[in-house]
Amino acid sequence: MATKVFGLDRLKRKLKRFPAVVEAEIKAAIEQSANEIVALAKSLVPTDSGDLRNSIAWTYGDAPQGAIILGKVKSSSSGNLRITVFAGGPDAYYARFIEFGTAPHLNGGRFAGSKNPGTAAQPFFYPAYRASRKRARGRVTRAVNKAAKRVAAGG
Repeated sequence: MATKVFGLDRLKRKLKRFPAVVEAEIKAAIEQSANEIVALAKSLVPTDSGDLRNSIAWTYGDAPQGAIILGKVKSSSSGNLRITVFAGGPDAYYARFIEFGTAPHLNGGRFAGSKNPGTAAQPFFYPAYRASRKRARGRVTRAVNKAAKRVAAGG
């Protein structure tokens, strides 16, 4: 006893479009979230020369060598959409020392044997992420739902 399913071809066409529409919506959502995290981190970072503040950014792909990586988000099976939020790089290699502080230690090199008291942590990077992550997660969820509604409506 065979039954015919009405509208199956239309459903298959919609499901075929779904990944592309979702990826476009997610891309916009994570870019907006990355911009918010970067702006907040830049407002929290202690500033001396401005190199560290200017090094805080996001990119598709890999961060510069020597940077602290906040996180990588890979949002598609094809790997086309991988965003990285980072701080530091060649001009601001010390980003991790500011974020996490340093422990007291004995100096080497020119000042061998002298004691370095260490530095206190002045976190700016992870607090910005923690303050923004719920909003970012919700934004991505809403983007997926919006894309599903657009595909279902035929838009």
